[in-house]
Amino acid sequence: MILAWDLVAGKLCIEVSSASKIAFISEELCIGCGICVKKCPFEAIQIINLPKDLDKDTTHRYGPNAFKLHRLPVPRPGQVLGLVGTNGIGKSTALKVLAGKLKPNLGRFLNPPDWQEILTYFRGSELQNYFTRILEDNLKAIIKPQYVDHIPKAVKGNVGEVLAQKDEREMRFELAKDLDLNQVLGRDVGDLSGGELQRFAIAVVATQHAEIYMFDEPSSYLDVKQRLKAAQVVRSLLRPNSYVIVVEHDLSVLDYLSDFICCLYGKPGAYGVVTLPFSVREGINIFLAGFVPTENLRFRDESLTFKVAETPQESAEEIRTYARYKYPVMSKTQGGFKLAVKEGEFTDSQIIVMLGENGTGKTTFIRMLAGLLKADEADDSNVEVPEFNVSYKPQKISPKFTSTVRHLLHQKIRDSYMHPQFNTDVMKPLQIEALMDQEVVHLSGGELQRVALCLCLGKPADIYLIDEPSAYLDSEQRIVASKVIKRFILHAKKTAFVVEHDFIMATYLADRVIVYEGEPSIDCVANTPQSLLTGMNLFLSHLDITFRRDPTNYRPRINKLDSTKDREQKNAGSYYYLDD
Repeated sequence: MILAWDLVAGKLCIEVSSASKIAFISEELCIGCGICVKKCPFEAIQIINLPKDLDKDTTHRYGPNAFKLHRLPVPRPGQVLGLVGTNGIGKSTALKVLAGKLKPNLGRFLNPPDWQEILTYFRGSELQNYFTRILEDNLKAIIKPQYVDHIPKAVKGNVGEVLAQKDEREMRFELAKDLDLNQVLGRDVGDLSGGELQRFAIAVVATQHAEIYMFDEPSSYLDVKQRLKAAQVVRSLLRPNSYVIVVEHDLSVLDYLSDFICCLYGKPGAYGVVTLPFSVREGINIFLAGFVPTENLRFRDESLTFKVAETPQESAEEIRTYARYKYPVMSKTQGGFKLAVKEGEFTDSQIIVMLGENGTGKTTFIRMLAGLLKADEADDSNVEVPEFNVSYKPQKISPKFTSTVRHLLHQKIRDSYMHPQFNTDVMKPLQIEALMDQEVVHLSGGELQRVALCLCLGKPADIYLIDEPSAYLDSEQRIVASKVIKRFILHAKKTAFVVEHDFIMATYLADRVIVYEGEPSIDCVANTPQSLLTGMNLFLSHLDITFRRDPTNYRPRINKLDSTKDREQKNAGSYYYLDD
């Protein structure tokens, strides 16, 4: 047993007993001196200071020294509430409380209050009416879970049968069409890909009749077109008396979906604080700025901006010093799918983002460049595909390594891992140090993604192929990962081909874009690499959406369909960025 005494008060401050194996720290006695942090040989103790006057706002606490959530988002009937914040900050806890699946204990985990006391606590706020309706009207709440890859364990049968069982609104045929599920209706749920599972999960929720609909990260695994269709399905659930709440890390989709926004800030795994509701633009800008003006509180040291031309425009002389690479006209047939690649060229210190729906052949093209797939035919110009040394981060990461992250990095990328520059540019921003002693097989999706990015960039190569680097990362981590990739490619004078469906991340990364056209999984064309502006205009014209730029932090914002701005930009043929 380990004991630490508060010498002034003469009381026990820290206790670790062999019975529970969990340390208990008295929060009343702890003065934050940090002696225990320095003395602990395992770096197991952290002392986190809370903002002042938060204790009276505690909504729920899981136990002593455990995570606590302060305040709650306030849903409004007939409107979509968007929640934005980093992972581990309490978004899922807030959803459980608002769904009535978790009774808020107001911080009193030892003697939880009854519902009467909880209603009195929320008296005078919109939450009092909300919880009263949940209790008295017995409102039905449905949550679309965050991790859709767990669905096959819980749901058996084929897609069509499950949708037919759940269909209370007689909407399954319409939803199957809207969410592109018609071709998988006869397939078993266990055989669906990540994107198909996501669309299936959204359809299952949308076919049911409920008063509260909740969607936890509805855009994961989906391409840009599917994200917008999913957003339209979510908005179609609005009724004058129904509530729709969405947690989303793709900020452009969140912007398009929501009517108002609550930000969450705090310390992941320790505490989370919910802000007051803001308008969509103001809420996302507050999250990016890291400053809440209504509370005069800064929760992040730096603000996040999206100036697209982050790298200065090079002079013609500088461009001549870049190594230039060409690839010829190519085509590849695989089963019933045919991909035609138009010839193109690229240079080092350049990021080429591939824009297209799922199933248009983005990975096929990369594998051809890498020499892993042989092209069917080349044109008559006798231009051979140059041989490239490629480092590849796949879309799906399946951890099989049975030891720690430290051993994995040491084994796979020892030279980079030991290099101070790589540590500064890649490992430190991706917060790999905190994961070093964890078992690889026990890492969460976001942690695995960060380790996979680190491994990909750590391998010496000519071309870095990065497939969906934003998957499982929260909004903040996505921006950090984008900056890491951009800085690394520029400094190392290499080329990166990136497949990315998060629009903000794609536009931030891209120096040039390859737009894919055609019918997914049947017949597609990969266009020549073109400038960001012309490529985005072509891509968005196919999707029939327009983007403007936020004047504060330059992030791309989707115009609402048929809004004045949308019609104005379409008439001008300017689908991408009309300066505000």
